[in-house]
Amino acid sequence: MLPTGMAILALFGPTGVGKTELAIAVADRLRARGETPVAVSADALQVYRGLEILTGVASPAEQARLEHRLVSFLPIDRTFSVAQYAALAHAEIDGLLDAGSTPIVVGGTGLYLRAALAELELRPPPQPGVRERLLADVDARGTATVHAELAARAPAVAAAIDPSDRHRIVRALELEAQGVLTTPPADSALWTADTRRPTRLIALTMDRAALHARIDARVEAMVAAGAVDEVRAADAAGASATARKALGFAELLAGDVEAMKTRTRRYARRQLTWLRKLPSVEHVDLTGRDAADVAAQLVG
Repeated sequence: MLPTGMAILALFGPTGVGKTELAIAVADRLRARGETPVAVSADALQVYRGLEILTGVASPAEQARLEHRLVSFLPIDRTFSVAQYAALAHAEIDGLLDAGSTPIVVGGTGLYLRAALAELELRPPPQPGVRERLLADVDARGTATVHAELAARAPAVAAAIDPSDRHRIVRALELEAQGVLTTPPADSALWTADTRRPTRLIALTMDRAALHARIDARVEAMVAAGAVDEVRAADAAGASATARKALGFAELLAGDVEAMKTRTRRYARRQLTWLRKLPSVEHVDLTGRDAADVAAQLVG
């Protein structure tokens, strides 16, 4: 049970598990005991204005029940980094706490959750002109060729990067040029119980088959709500490389709904595997459970 005066509640789990629904149910109970809850999104893609359907931003009706910060504020053609997010998230959370509100941090990406709740050791940005030169080289010779060369020099690093992922290949080359290219951190290093402010950490899990069924239904609902038109509009507006990383962006742009389902299920499996290994968190299984019942368990 969440005691009165607990500073931050962090709800994190795989895509499709029902984080927004649970956050709203928790908020209802917190308000009933006199608190002022506000959700803070810990999602790299929900920041974009124009990808609300695809990235699962809380609907206007849901936001009327629980205010959500750090969603839908960034133009679709802008790039975005975890360093930028960390600064914004820390300011939002500190401001809410100073105002006597209760932040509910909601997300599913380990790096962004850590960025919201803890301090990050960020690698340095590239020197001016380096990224442009590397991008031009990758475009000229192809991602597969450059990835193979990277694998010969740093196999552990290259193994963690898809050979077609132009952005991550270039970032690895930037770090190599600076002499700071290292083996990618273990999944556990993306999380820490050493938070900036007192925080209760809740990891939401679900039976894999049940989660896959929810994901398939969610994708169908997104498509019915206009996600394909949303992605096409974003593409036409010059969506940045960062925005195009949204789950389903490339698949829906190609008109392949089934591929989006497959990619999302695979991503959710990785999230579940990571979550179940985390120490110093409370694990709550949502399989077959109602959000209101789970909220009652969490906050009384």
